[in-house]
Amino acid sequence: MGSNGDLNANSECFSSTGDLILDKAINQWITWDKNPQTQEQILSLVREGRVAELKRRLCSRMTFGTAGLRAAMGAGFACINDLTVIQSTQGMFKYLAKYFPDLHTRGLVVGYDTRGQASSGCTSERLARLTAAVMLSKDIPVYLFSTYVPTPFVPYAVLKFGAAAGVMITASHNRKEDNGYKVYWHNGAQISSPHDKEILRCIEESTEPWLESWNEGLVESSPLRRDPLEEICRWYMEELRTVCFHRELNAKSPLKFVHSSFHGVAHNYVQRAFQQFGFAPPIPVPEQKDPDPDFSTVSCPNPEEGESVLELSLRLAERESASVVVATDPDADRLAVAEQNDNSGWKVFTGNELAALLGWWMLFNWKETHPDPADTESVCMLATTVSSKILKAFASIEGFHFEETLPGFKWIGNRIYELTKMGKDVIFSFEESIGFLCGNMVLDKDGVSTAVIVAEMAAYLHTKNLSLSQQLCNIYEIYGYHISRTSYVICNDPLTINKIFSRLRNFGNQGVYPALCGGYCITHIRDVTTGYDSSQPDKKCVLPLSKNSQMVTFTFQNGIVATLRTSGTEPKIKYYTEFCASPGERDISSLEEELTKVTTAVVEEFLEPDKNNLIRRSL
Repeated sequence: MGSNGDLNANSECFSSTGDLILDKAINQWITWDKNPQTQEQILSLVREGRVAELKRRLCSRMTFGTAGLRAAMGAGFACINDLTVIQSTQGMFKYLAKYFPDLHTRGLVVGYDTRGQASSGCTSERLARLTAAVMLSKDIPVYLFSTYVPTPFVPYAVLKFGAAAGVMITASHNRKEDNGYKVYWHNGAQISSPHDKEILRCIEESTEPWLESWNEGLVESSPLRRDPLEEICRWYMEELRTVCFHRELNAKSPLKFVHSSFHGVAHNYVQRAFQQFGFAPPIPVPEQKDPDPDFSTVSCPNPEEGESVLELSLRLAERESASVVVATDPDADRLAVAEQNDNSGWKVFTGNELAALLGWWMLFNWKETHPDPADTESVCMLATTVSSKILKAFASIEGFHFEETLPGFKWIGNRIYELTKMGKDVIFSFEESIGFLCGNMVLDKDGVSTAVIVAEMAAYLHTKNLSLSQQLCNIYEIYGYHISRTSYVICNDPLTINKIFSRLRNFGNQGVYPALCGGYCITHIRDVTTGYDSSQPDKKCVLPLSKNSQMVTFTFQNGIVATLRTSGTEPKIKYYTEFCASPGERDISSLEEELTKVTTAVVEEFLEPDKNNLIRRSL
């Protein structure tokens, strides 16, 4: 690492550019950061005179998105590293201390996944320990897990211990270079407004590290640190029985299952969950069973990408004659499922298709124990607004309550909390990006519980000589075919994203949205970013305003609904289209053909990928 003399020489040379703000940021970083590897990263950039890169790293801060703070690991205030995690936790402490008079008895839950980056010395475990150290230095009790855990364990522990909040160090299914700081409120749901904005304000007021914030040794020495691993794991596995409906049948099932952990946290926990349901443990994919922060066997650690990243799982299942594959993402809050078809290889279910199956399954078993139709009025299901409308179709026929939320499980979790207080029984919730919650024992998506629930559903259907795919067709026959397309383009330039969405809001004329796309007539426009909804009498959105992200929905005359939105965690513009057919409508090929035409037109005419240098999803 460079000496202080090196730093001063470089800083003087650098400050002569006249950029006083950048020079101040450099000096703050070198003064405050005690990680020699991230210190050297900044010093190296200073010596090389890389002004643009220094500005990118040091002259902006992370903000709370749909999953908390998330960014690349490395040096700088715009990245995830030791210093920014300490700053974030100091801000958390300031806000929590103001909000909770009993913070010193409530405490904080802290968990972490298996991510790490050798070049910056950042690992999720170290960042979790520093998070704990900040709180312990202020005499706040900390429930710090002693090993990596699934993300859902943190909100579950918040509720079980009555903690003020929880922090999970994870970047979920993001690329290996990223990490994150996910915050849960005392109700067990992810933080939402105004708490996120207030915490950010407190972070900005607490940027200089306190003396004891770097004292990682407090994790071992403080009597206020407690390891909740054994209790939470035991309670969670016991409570899983509330969503287990056919344990005896499971124990006899001839079906075999393969599970991939995608190099993440899930292996031990999924094994235990299967045993809790009476199953033999699923067959693990050996190359992906153990943690690997490089995710070395997959092109990206997101099981949502489908067959290309499930290759090892599918080949193992074929060798083992296993009919169903379940794959959890690295922090075990999402789940992908594939089923072997008799003659046509593998069917990898979309998030929307899995939701149709899981929604049916949860309602089917609920009705088994609640024969009085009047009881159905207390049942509720939730989905994000970009997800399939299949649950809405269920609700219109079955008579239960259905609601949509903005994208992101933080909206679902907080709404479950509110509905439960009103006496509603929320039995299923989902987002199309393979995030599911069966029941409400956790207020976030949960890949561990969903994996074993899918196995039980498959085992039950097998006794009826049905596969998951066949049952999906049965569901569509009753409630109407819901055919959807979901994909994305990558855009690394925020200015280009703003230009694309500005064009949609000023399509030919100022303040005018498109009326046609690919020759298809658009009847309604909803713009959650601006709060406009042409279908409402007052032209105002029913969903909350979402100024910090872009999201526009187009309803076509032929019934197709298309949404364009920016991702809250990655540099992507996502697009979603769906055709909702009436029950009994069976000409699926023509529906699919029309949906494909509209989807292509929306992408080409509204996003203009070639003109805007967007990177198309590789299949």
